[in-house]
Amino acid sequence: MDWQEVSGNWILVPSRPTAIVHFLGGAFVAAAPQVTYRWLLENLARQGYAIVATPFVNTMDHTAIARQVLQNFIVAQDYLQTNVFKKRYQPVYGIGHSMGCKLHLLIGSLYPQERAGNILISFNNFPARRSIPLVEQFTQFSPAFAVEFVPSPEETNQLIERQYQVRRNLLIKFNNDDIDQTKDLTEALLNRFPDMTALKILKGSHLTPLGQEVGWQTGSIFTPLDAIGQLFKQEVYRDLNQLRDAILLWLNPLSVRK
Repeated sequence: MDWQEVSGNWILVPSRPTAIVHFLGGAFVAAAPQVTYRWLLENLARQGYAIVATPFVNTMDHTAIARQVLQNFIVAQDYLQTNVFKKRYQPVYGIGHSMGCKLHLLIGSLYPQERAGNILISFNNFPARRSIPLVEQFTQFSPAFAVEFVPSPEETNQLIERQYQVRRNLLIKFNNDDIDQTKDLTEALLNRFPDMTALKILKGSHLTPLGQEVGWQTGSIFTPLDAIGQLFKQEVYRDLNQLRDAILLWLNPLSVRK
């Protein structure tokens, strides 16, 4: 499998795909998701999921970003349906990390589209003053400088509570993540779809989905440094494997990981 660029998306297609995953990453790493989330996305592709990872550059207008990434995805979806699936129906799942969750939630609240479900990892909906370096400092000294995302965190929560249409959702929270806001999102989605919303708490941090393959190779003589490297490698893979397995089990509870 090789990544290919199609109309602003990065696509990875296994030999016999069974569904499409639309992936959106976090705010400061979303410009190259095929690189920053490579381990996770390629592991999902090996299990039969066609990956459409849509890059974006963060701005204050999150509604505009959501609209653009959806438009880009639709072009990629049409390409896959024509050239890979030969017009056969394939379910579409959204997966988002951090700000990518907010974008999937906006898409699901503002635009009509068919989604078999969404997986929302480490949801983050902080205001601009907490998300952008120096904004809070400028705002303290110059109230006229006050800026906020569109929609604001409060407006986003209201949209989700009133208009979000994707019924089946998996929310993933890591136990060592101090900027995660999954708790409030879980309550909102449980109110809308109580029988179709699941929460999974895993070991890891906000950066766990960004984990990459650790190529630590021991020398001819096993040293204490090698022992530390191997331990670190085991810890990284433990958290990544748990995340991958939780996603795969939810996508297809009857599947057996290959």
